[in-house]
Amino acid sequence: MPSTTTVIRGEDWYARDLSGQEFRNVEFLDLDLTEAFGVGAVFEECVFRNAKLNASVHTDAAFVNCTFHRSNFFDARFERCKLVGSRFDGCTWDITKVEGGNWSFVALPGADLHSATFTGVRLREADLTGARAVGGTLRDCDLAGASLLRADLTGCDLRGSDLTGIDPVSTTLERAIITLPQAVTLVEAMGLDLRVE
Repeated sequence: MPSTTTVIRGEDWYARDLSGQEFRNVEFLDLDLTEAFGVGAVFEECVFRNAKLNASVHTDAAFVNCTFHRSNFFDARFERCKLVGSRFDGCTWDITKVEGGNWSFVALPGADLHSATFTGVRLREADLTGARAVGGTLRDCDLAGASLLRADLTGCDLRGSDLTGIDPVSTTLERAIITLPQAVTLVEAMGLDLRVE
């Protein structure tokens, strides 16, 4: 948990333009960011408790080493954002869209991502332990070193993503959508000797 020096409580930032604003070591309690938007906002080592980011749009923004506790990301959109080292605890991700950006080292243990869409996102060494992405989308994502232990990727669209670190034994992959090269990667991960007759 980041160490904070300032507390902002119960603010209504509905449809607020966050462009160019910077916040460091701030604890936000019950912040309403519904339909907020902006380019280049920076939140560094901040804590969000019970925040509402519904239908908000963040472009080229940074949420670095932040912690989100029981926050709502319904229909939120992140475009080319940097969330390195941030942690999410008990958050909701219904129809969230993430396009591009760096989410390396994020912690999303147990997250319900069934209706979320991640496209072209760097998720290196992310903690996705126990994540539920049944029917979700993780396309063209860099999952190198990511922890997917006990994750449920049933029916998830994984096309184009780096699956070299996935253990097919400890990760549920039933009906997941993959390409032929990815299938070869998974077969090799199972220790099979794949040969083309």
